[in-house]
Amino acid sequence: MIYRFTFISDEVDHFLREIKINSDDTFLSLHKAILTSVGYPDDQMTSFFICNEDWEKECEITLEDMGGSSDVDNYVMEDTRLEELIDEEKQRMLYVFDPLSDRVFFIELSEIIPGKSVDEPICSRKEGDAPKQTLDYDQLLNFGSSSSIDLDDSFDDNENIDIEELDEEGMGFLEDISSDDII
Repeated sequence: MIYRFTFISDEVDHFLREIKINSDDTFLSLHKAILTSVGYPDDQMTSFFICNEDWEKECEITLEDMGGSSDVDNYVMEDTRLEELIDEEKQRMLYVFDPLSDRVFFIELSEIIPGKSVDEPICSRKEGDAPKQTLDYDQLLNFGSSSSIDLDDSFDDNENIDIEELDEEGMGFLEDISSDDII
């Protein structure tokens, strides 16, 4: 079974990526596919968060074992298969690519394709330039003040958004959001 994930950034207009990956691949495979699709080196302590429909974090999957509390399930990317934690379309996740400033990609499972598989994860759609992976000191001080997209409004007010119906620029529905709608 193939999972097709779509992810966007709240920092860069018209940025969008799609990754097709087998459901029995690990979060580490998805992590590596994301890095490849945006051209980032693998030198940050990234993590995934499974989220509810309001983008609230529910479960973390870390790159390395962080030795957390025994009361909480600890998931490590290398040991956790996607299908263990994700099993329905429209499931949401965050991918923290810059842990120092808590910058993320917003990910949604756009489609489940049963009866098919891919040899390796592939980036099947690539639009726009990715944000810089890390920020310098001055950018860190201003981070958040320039964000122009309110993802809660974009996704929650349009629960039936079909990623396939985005205009030719890929993120046209976000142009209607004003700069006052900052996360």
